[in-house]
Amino acid sequence: MRRIASGEWAPGSRLPNELDLAQKFGAARATVNRAMRELVDDGIVERKRKAGTHVRSVPLRQIRLHIPVVRAEIEEQGADYRYALLHSNIGRPPDWLRARLSLRPQDEVRHLTCIHFADGNPYQLEDRWINLTATPLAREADFSQSGPSEWLIRQVPFSDVEVSFSATAADTEQAENIGCGKGDPLFRIERQTSWQHQPITFVRLIYQRGYRLTSRY
Repeated sequence: MRRIASGEWAPGSRLPNELDLAQKFGAARATVNRAMRELVDDGIVERKRKAGTHVRSVPLRQIRLHIPVVRAEIEEQGADYRYALLHSNIGRPPDWLRARLSLRPQDEVRHLTCIHFADGNPYQLEDRWINLTATPLAREADFSQSGPSEWLIRQVPFSDVEVSFSATAADTEQAENIGCGKGDPLFRIERQTSWQHQPITFVRLIYQRGYRLTSRY
């Protein structure tokens, strides 16, 4: 980083290979490889097969999001947390979900709908599908006392996460569950997680009006 920042390794220049860097810095090659991966993750360098590693002409700033636990999010605001499971069933995925997650016709999913409350008021409506082929323990898991997100974070690793944010108009069911008027504008997060290219879960999170998402990078 010092050499990149000082211009010794200028934007666009090719870095020495890992073996040369290991010898230059007196470090193990595995350590150099890890450092290079961190520089890639930070958007400072880019690596291309057969072309080597180059300093980016323009650093790529990336936003890193962690998967929050809504219980902790609510309690950090000084509010009392409460959870309610509304619906749970196991069956074949709907066509739109099977297409989105590339599921096979014989795969089964567990579908859960639950509400998270802050000081007795609806805070988040969670509508989640869990791929039971990838996560068989979820078939018998008890979600009556705590939400599936907490269980998944403890039980299942993930290697890839896709997140999208959007505004949505409350439909009849959402309006009843979250305590707003039909058609009211709400904030929606859709999140899909996978482990080594195998889909684990897809969830829609609907937030009450006034919710604000903050990220730092």
